[in-house]
Amino acid sequence: MAELTIVRGGAERVATVKPGSLLSDALAESGFELARPCGGRGVCGKCAVEVSGGISPPSAAEQKIGARLACQTVLLGDARVILPEARAMEQIETGGARAFAPVAPMEGAFGAAVDIGTTTVALRLYDLKSGACAGEAGMLNPQTAEAADVMGRIGAALSGGQQRLRVQITGALNALLGQVCAQAGVAVGDVASMVVTGNTTMLYLLTGRSPEALSHAPFEADCLFDERVSLLGTTAYLPRCMHSFVGADITCAVLASGQCESNEISLLCDAGTNGELSLWKGGELLVTSTAAGPAFEGAGISCGCGSVRGAIDRVWTEDGALKIHTIGDGPAVGVCGSGLIDAVAAGLALGLIDETGALEEDEFPLADGVSLQPRDIRAVQLAKAAIAAGIETLLDTAGVSARDVRTLYIAGGFGSHLNVNSAAAIGLFPAELASRVKVLGNAALSGAAELLLNGHRLERTREIASLSRHVNLGGNPRFNENYMDQMFFPEA
Repeated sequence: MAELTIVRGGAERVATVKPGSLLSDALAESGFELARPCGGRGVCGKCAVEVSGGISPPSAAEQKIGARLACQTVLLGDARVILPEARAMEQIETGGARAFAPVAPMEGAFGAAVDIGTTTVALRLYDLKSGACAGEAGMLNPQTAEAADVMGRIGAALSGGQQRLRVQITGALNALLGQVCAQAGVAVGDVASMVVTGNTTMLYLLTGRSPEALSHAPFEADCLFDERVSLLGTTAYLPRCMHSFVGADITCAVLASGQCESNEISLLCDAGTNGELSLWKGGELLVTSTAAGPAFEGAGISCGCGSVRGAIDRVWTEDGALKIHTIGDGPAVGVCGSGLIDAVAAGLALGLIDETGALEEDEFPLADGVSLQPRDIRAVQLAKAAIAAGIETLLDTAGVSARDVRTLYIAGGFGSHLNVNSAAAIGLFPAELASRVKVLGNAALSGAAELLLNGHRLERTREIASLSRHVNLGGNPRFNENYMDQMFFPEA
């Protein structure tokens, strides 16, 4: 065995590790999880550390990035690692909280509504007697240390990490519940009920169910939930998922938006990592998901970050010059999702980026030490093309055009801070829909809260799921054609 000295914030801790272990694994076993949004492939640079002693030579990936990466460094003997300071708490979208008149609330004095996203987790505490929201909190999903996207998580689970992933997410829920209860002056034991929504994979990992069925064709889930389970000393209800990759989060978002309660054609878009979409027309709900990836949440971007102090969250042009705003008005430390979309839109407007995504210069500087690289623009192209092509394919399948859509609902944390005009400028959705956007905030969480406080609505979620028809994009020639077209940015 070998000794690993871990230094963070001036504090030292010595852990016993097995030679031959990856540094990232050794750190995780010692309670120090580092983000690995690239799944440990050594391409995102988010797990960069200072390390010395008995370690492997720099890998090709590390040489390319110019830093030692925890996911690439192998411990050969005693070593010392200095970890970066923990980042300021990210602003996780929990907003949209409102009181509900409790009609048939679930059991107990208090209950919690939870949305487990691929990238973030949000929780709200409710007084089940009054229907008032007693508190809320959010955090990064700790599973992002394993992989950034759904397929990466499935791979991690099937490679021996299933129990670890379950412990990570239940630990996160336990921490959030304790935090919110402490703030509200409520005993955790008084929370008897929960409604936990999320995409299908997240619910599989929460319940410890093997995601084997989700890992290969025909990708048919062997469980779509609509069941109660024991969780953290409570009875938790997991709403009905629509499909293997269209989860209970969209069921809850559709419920909260009232999308299926209107005769008008409408589109709902959650442009998160899993890119879920629903189109309502004539009593049928067409649904799909498209792998947008985490770029819109700042992950995988060379200068990307979450919504922390110093993150560039808005970019615009003024008299031909680039202007930025940072969260907390502090010095720029990176760019978050909304700022990234703004930056690309501004770059297009200034002619610094062309419709193919090519940069006029080697990089696109936003502030001192914060610049977008060609690969960052490419990541935005890939993400926006996935969403835009998914929208076009749903419209094509329904036999309608963007002109026929009366409302575009934008759900999820990313959408809450999105500049609609910037999104239209980069082609995230058809430009004619910009004036018809309705921002919902975390609609999945609001839908979960509605179920918590009104048990009669459970049947409506089942009805919504039964109205849905999944549109498979894999191998879909229409989607493939739309995707290639949408790789280009609109001409400024």
